Amino acid sequence: MTRPDPTRLLEVLDATWPAARFLAVGPWCLRQGEGGGQRVSSATATEAVTPDDIASAENGMKELGQRPLFMVRNGDEMLDAELERRGYEIVDPVVLYLASVDSLAGALTLTDATKSWPPLAIQRELWAHGGIGPARIAVMERASEPRTSFLGRSGDTPCGTGFVSGHDGIAMVHALEVHPGVRRKGVGAKMMRAAANWAKTIGLDWISLAVTRANVPGNALYCSLGMHEATGYHYRRAPGRTA
Repeated sequence: MTRPDPTRLLEVLDATWPAARFLAVGPWCLRQGEGGGQRVSSATATEAVTPDDIASAENGMKELGQRPLFMVRNGDEMLDAELERRGYEIVDPVVLYLASVDSLAGALTLTDATKSWPPLAIQRELWAHGGIGPARIAVMERASEPRTSFLGRSGDTPCGTGFVSGHDGIAMVHALEVHPGVRRKGVGAKMMRAAANWAKTIGLDWISLAVTRANVPGNALYCSLGMHEATGYHYRRAPGRTA
């Protein structure tokens, strides 16, 4: 079982949390986000770029009504330096964690985390409490198949939710949200185990997710589950007010 490389993980990220549209503009992939967040509203280089290429990406994003935003990955050092020179600020450094499905799968009770698609009203409420609104739910609805969501419980109380989609042998978990009143009680770990169990039943080998480095409790959780850092990226956002 070959460990996925960073390029493959980032391709799975696009398939399982997709933009409304992907546009090829010169050496760039532009994403039209329609309010679905930074990941689906950013530009990435699809080949080697020069400083002169940046304007075409900026213009394309402005035509989409989006403030210029670049995803800067490992290997994009020249782009990163040029954007910094132009006054672009670093936003939300992200780490992608990875583990084998077998290492996370395990026994759960029937009420620990239950699978549902489409998401239930209580899940939408839990996501909304965490700032995940209709535009991000729309991202889930256009994600690649197979896909599902999970409702996590503490005792009999629904208090957590998450989304998972599979692509190219990898289950990618997104929008894992636990109500603040019950955090650090194992709900997130149970939902991750439920996602791994689901992935195992449909023949996926790996499980991954992206989390901001600033999310200290999230990083601690995924490390405690034995997940390892596979790659990372950050955004560079254009100076000025939000478009």
